[in-house]
Amino acid sequence: MTTKSSAAAARATVHGYPRQGPARELKKAIEGYWKGRVGADTLRSTAAGLRRANWHELADAGIGEVPTGDFSFYDHVLDATVMVGAIPERHRSAVEADALDGYFAMARGTQDVAPLEMTKWFDTNYHYLVPELGPGTVFTADSTKQVAELKEALALGLQARPVLVGPVTYLLLAKPAPGVAADFEPLTLLDRLLPVYAEVLADLREAGAEWVQLDEPALAQDRTPAELNAAGRAYRDLGALTDRPKMLVASYFDRLGEALPVLAGAPVEGLALDFTERATANLDALAAVGGLPGKRLVAGVVNGRNIWVDDLEKSLATLGTLLGLADRVDVAASCSLLHVPVDTALERDIEPQILRWLAFARQKTAEIATLARGLTQGTDTISAQLAANRADLASRTTSALTRDPAVRARTASVTAADARRAQPYAERAAAQRGSLGLPLLPTTTIGSFPQTAELRTARAGLRAGRIDAAAYEERVRAEIQEVIAFQEKAGLDVLVHGEPERNDMVQYFAEQLTGYLATQHGWVQSYGTRYVRPPILAGDISRPEPMTVRWTTYAQSLTGRPVKGMLTGPVTMLAWSFVRDDQPLADTARQVALALRDEVNDLEAAGTSVIQVDEPALRETLPLRAADHAAYLAWATEAFRLTTSGVRPDTQVHTHMCYAEFGDIVRAIDELDADVISLEAARSHMQVARELAAHGYPREAGPGVYDIHSPRVPGAGEAAALLRKGLEAIPGERLWVNPDCGLKTRGWPETRASLENLVAAARTVRGELSAS
Repeated sequence: MTTKSSAAAARATVHGYPRQGPARELKKAIEGYWKGRVGADTLRSTAAGLRRANWHELADAGIGEVPTGDFSFYDHVLDATVMVGAIPERHRSAVEADALDGYFAMARGTQDVAPLEMTKWFDTNYHYLVPELGPGTVFTADSTKQVAELKEALALGLQARPVLVGPVTYLLLAKPAPGVAADFEPLTLLDRLLPVYAEVLADLREAGAEWVQLDEPALAQDRTPAELNAAGRAYRDLGALTDRPKMLVASYFDRLGEALPVLAGAPVEGLALDFTERATANLDALAAVGGLPGKRLVAGVVNGRNIWVDDLEKSLATLGTLLGLADRVDVAASCSLLHVPVDTALERDIEPQILRWLAFARQKTAEIATLARGLTQGTDTISAQLAANRADLASRTTSALTRDPAVRARTASVTAADARRAQPYAERAAAQRGSLGLPLLPTTTIGSFPQTAELRTARAGLRAGRIDAAAYEERVRAEIQEVIAFQEKAGLDVLVHGEPERNDMVQYFAEQLTGYLATQHGWVQSYGTRYVRPPILAGDISRPEPMTVRWTTYAQSLTGRPVKGMLTGPVTMLAWSFVRDDQPLADTARQVALALRDEVNDLEAAGTSVIQVDEPALRETLPLRAADHAAYLAWATEAFRLTTSGVRPDTQVHTHMCYAEFGDIVRAIDELDADVISLEAARSHMQVARELAAHGYPREAGPGVYDIHSPRVPGAGEAAALLRKGLEAIPGERLWVNPDCGLKTRGWPETRASLENLVAAARTVRGELSAS
């Protein structure tokens, strides 16, 4: 009979929870507020109701300490910017006039004021708003949100722990403000920032906080000795404060490495560490530093980023080892559950045999509570749960749904030659210039166009059975006709069909590939009010029939200008899905690449002369540690080339990337061997163009001149100014003109005006080049 642990009773907790509500109530309320249909008080009331519901759900599941402050109207890093008073000067008057409207202006911009830059949160598909700092930045504490949400939870009788972005991570995520020297290092502001954190900590203690969590995921990346010294100094100084709650410093997404002894030796009361597959090295490293005597360890043993059921016995074994390494061991997910959907119980269309393999946020909290109970009271008290878990794991391992011998045989037969185009770029470029006949500074868009109310109504009607497939397809044809007609009238050179038939750039393909599962309610926040439903990649991948050829060829029949075929690349298909964890990612990527290769070849055979394979997730999926980069980039770039290398030299292959730090992967971008790449660049003021030039990138590129994540319409002069900046780095014969990203989330009026201005800017600068 198993005995219970002699350690203090393990507490179940989480770092954060999905914000949106089970039916995306938060999205609807915020967008209603933006449109003037919902008042500020109603929006705040909706948000408070969602927080209460989340906390009650967590407590009912057995979570003994709930997080506060993780809830956000848009982004938790933007919330931290407000908390420390680092409001950009151009937004200060708006924030002072109305805090809520000013907050959204920083996130989205206005017609007159640009928003903060947006990029990926480490290697996830969540986007945060980048703090803008400079030598003149003055920090001031504003703990209003953090204190109010803590008091809400305490008033419900719950044990609550505020969660803050830690000061070191906040500064390492920041960039120099516009007009500040590019080599300015925000971390130099640490001594100026720490007193503000001290004030916030004091406010939270006064409000009733026993513990406060400070998230430092940036320390799971490679850090210089100076950065590690800064981390040590930050927590030495904060730890020395007398008027503060107990501090729990949390890091996740990877191993802490050289930062672990720094944090373990700091005068803080606890650490929260990731012990899932990506960070198993934390276990040995913790033992090597002598553990955490006298401190609390929150052990992230349940994967907070994927949706497969936990191996409870394996997690219990890890927890058992950790019991000897800390004064108290509590149980948690590896990171915030922000990155997974809410509840598998909402899914009605997934077979029960498969649904038992899955754990969304609600199921993960139950797993965490079960592990905490087993750790404290002994495994006999959770024997039924362990038996059910073993059966779930065995069901997946033995299922025929996960393996296809034909797919595995084809993947095994791939050679190095299959992933290389037969002709070098110079030969291909000459052939493409001859066949396409494009002007200097050719204009195009990234792929999607606004999805109209009529289209959404038709899609909903098809799902509900109110209209038949023929009526829906007639609506799609009408949308394509409108998109093509507008682009011709606006003067764009390479057109797109607008993707009206696609619900999502990954899900659309996943629904047509074997091995993928689609959810109905598996929404996950990407940024702000933009939510996606990542499909579930559960088995071997193949393509039963063409997926995009029909609508691409229909669009091409409407115009004499080239229409791009639009596909989502293999790395992004993995990154924006919940991917099987029972085989190497490289093997899964090759399966997806071969399925997409068939689609690329069919598009070319149907007469498509320009084919774009989007890989916005290439940088996002880059491992956090440099030691892991080479292996990842080798299989990631091979997968792209395997997708695209079967075409003729006169077929132009494009790719697209957005909202990431591209400087880290310029060499890999080159290795893709795409003929043209388009990239986000408007918010970063053409930084990527300079990075490409510094690398000596030899192919064509389109750094974006229209920020599509803001409702503002850039003027023709503004777009022309960005183009001229681009020309400082990329010669005119290799420069394209395009938006930052797809236009699905924008409205038609702003899209029309912005693209007309984009074309006008290209004509102006084209004329300047011709005259020079």
